[in-house]
Amino acid sequence: MILFERVKNIILNPSKEWETIKLETWTNAELFTKYAIILAAIPAVCGFIGYSLFGISWGFGSFHVPVGISLSWAIATYVLTLVGVFIVAFIIDALAPSFGSVKDMNASLKVTVFSYTPAWVAGIFNLVPALGIIAALAGIYSLVLFYMGLERVKNVPKDKMMGYFIVTLIVAIVVYFIIGLIVSAIAFSGLYTRTIL
Repeated sequence: MILFERVKNIILNPSKEWETIKLETWTNAELFTKYAIILAAIPAVCGFIGYSLFGISWGFGSFHVPVGISLSWAIATYVLTLVGVFIVAFIIDALAPSFGSVKDMNASLKVTVFSYTPAWVAGIFNLVPALGIIAALAGIYSLVLFYMGLERVKNVPKDKMMGYFIVTLIVAIVVYFIIGLIVSAIAFSGLYTRTIL
């Protein structure tokens, strides 16, 4: 599998691509080393450059985030995003029997890793933070891919699919909300301290 081909196919022809993914043999480590760690770097690196170079717009002006803070944010975002992928996949797998699917961590990780593709690729818009809304819209498409992946790769019965999707979606939102708080605490605590003092 060539990375570019997988990215293109999962975004443009997801129905066919999920069937291909289902039959592929990946180790859990390969899903990270050959795919996730590469694509997850896009939003982190582009955000680092965008926040430092262009800054964040606040109404009538913009605020350039200091390089050290941007770097802390990028590293924390990158590492915790990958941790979050694993946690979400683990929970998907743990919940599988409750929704008529089987426990298969590899399949759960495939669904999680490949469904994040549009959000990670759209992270390139973090180069210009004002365009961050485009990355958010790509995140919505990632949810569509997530649903399709659960249905095809995890073989969830149709009558239990919506419940499984909603429960795992809520879990993913909670996980990434907590990760967002942790990233903010790590990256911006120095900024808050300087502002208060």
